[in-house]
Amino acid sequence: MFGNTYQGKKILVTGNTGFKGSWLSVWLNDLGAEVYGISNGIPTEPAMFNVLDLWGIVKHHSIDIRDSKLLSDCIYKIQPDFIFHLAAQPIVATSYHDPVGTISTNALGTVHVMEAAKALKKACNLIMITSDKCYENVEWLYGYREIDRLGGKDIYSASKAAAEILIHSYYHSFIRHSQNLRMVSVRAGNVIGGGDWAEKRLVPDCIRAWTKGDAVVIRNPGSTRPWQHVLEPLSGYLAAGQYLAESDKLNGEAFNFGPSADQIFSVKEVLDSIAKHWNLLASKEWVKVETGSFHEAGLLKLSCEKANVNLKWWPVLNFTQTMAFTSLWYKEYYDGKNNMIDFTKSQIMEYVSYASKKELSWTM
Repeated sequence: MFGNTYQGKKILVTGNTGFKGSWLSVWLNDLGAEVYGISNGIPTEPAMFNVLDLWGIVKHHSIDIRDSKLLSDCIYKIQPDFIFHLAAQPIVATSYHDPVGTISTNALGTVHVMEAAKALKKACNLIMITSDKCYENVEWLYGYREIDRLGGKDIYSASKAAAEILIHSYYHSFIRHSQNLRMVSVRAGNVIGGGDWAEKRLVPDCIRAWTKGDAVVIRNPGSTRPWQHVLEPLSGYLAAGQYLAESDKLNGEAFNFGPSADQIFSVKEVLDSIAKHWNLLASKEWVKVETGSFHEAGLLKLSCEKANVNLKWWPVLNFTQTMAFTSLWYKEYYDGKNNMIDFTKSQIMEYVSYASKKELSWTM
């Protein structure tokens, strides 16, 4: 898988204790990597990192990426072969309460990672993860391409756009001329899956409400998003890392990862689908609140043609499969199953099986 690129390699995941970071750490461990992690704490309670007891498979370092000295010293000591930079303040609502913290983490923290990598004395591949919200969203109907304008009306989006601009400038100023560093930036849409308990996020909000027997409170039921299971962009990140390690042809490029154009669904449709898997009535009343409390785009999707052509990457799961994967993970957890890491690995293998049937190149 992934051409055995990660077998026996030192892989650093920033933000490893988060939702996506935890899934990525499990997958990398299964691929035979020596996984290291950097984050400033456990983000939620419960948290996937703790539920899976990943302390045993990840060499974790508790560091805030805004602390450039500690971060640089740690990265230099690890001497990683790959860095997957996921550490971020990931919640739009939080950015309104803490704009400075959001900007310093998402923009300046990204700079600190690149600065630390510059000091490495060995070959290292940087996969810099941002967000689809880095694009200036004018709510047009076609997907945003990697060459489209960056920007944002809200602080979170602006912080991600700023990170992308800094990544681009660092590549051309430093990494392009480096003998040992290569880098890509990768952008994904709304990601769902088991193990996410973040605040102000649709699926975790549903799970929290429904496990208490309450109705879920939502903001904009008609908003459409490029819903995708967490394993979809992670397979893209890993494929990008593989291509980067094999050749410098894609050095400095940016890539989008999202679902197929026919897999764009509204918030209400997501709720109805998850409710079905939880044996709830789809007619349950969903209450719309907080409209106008802060700006949040109503339509956002990505064009993934560049990843299709250059990385031979395609999405694997359809909407029904995505909702099933997500709902079943939570049901397994709340039904009291103790060995969630084995269940998580089984979902990864099921995902790989679906991808193999599609003959995607990264499965080789």
